[in-house]
Amino acid sequence: MAPGSCTTGIHILLEELGLPFEAWIISIPASQHLQPEYLALNPKGSIPTLVLDDGQSLTDYIAISYWLARRHPRARLMPDDALAAARVMEILAYVVGTVHGQGFARLFNAEGFAGSGKEALQGQGRAIVDKAFAILDTQLVGPYAAGEFSIADPALFYVEFWADKLDIPLPLRLSAHYTLMRSRPVVQQVLREEGYR
Repeated sequence: MAPGSCTTGIHILLEELGLPFEAWIISIPASQHLQPEYLALNPKGSIPTLVLDDGQSLTDYIAISYWLARRHPRARLMPDDALAAARVMEILAYVVGTVHGQGFARLFNAEGFAGSGKEALQGQGRAIVDKAFAILDTQLVGPYAAGEFSIADPALFYVEFWADKLDIPLPLRLSAHYTLMRSRPVVQQVLREEGYR
């Protein structure tokens, strides 16, 4: 994990489930995710990585959160209803793939994209984030992303957290979601553990 990154969402899920785990801190700026020891666990060189008890690794936010939900069904991190579960996955994929992967990636790492200059790429990233936030704001069906707390909420939280740190305003429902998530004791604990207040 890298504190304050997308791994914060997985950290929240692990704590919500009350699972014992050991966290290995990876410094992205120091390229620790590209070192042979880490690449042996995750050849993609990405975060998060969850090493299971049998030594297997899961190396994608969506895969890890889905596995946690399926592995711990009593926690009700995924709805039983097929359509409601599909909505959770729809929100989760949009947050991870578009808001994070296209929008914030340009804001945080414009140098990693070819084409226009840094400011133009950051502007594209901001436009993607703003549009995605507007869409997500209309899709929230309750206080949480899909009505009840699910695997989509920690993912939505980490991009809301980034927006807060970059002074990007959140639409009304997303702002309420962010406030609700920040009020959860586990989220407060995770932020403290990761060095945030």
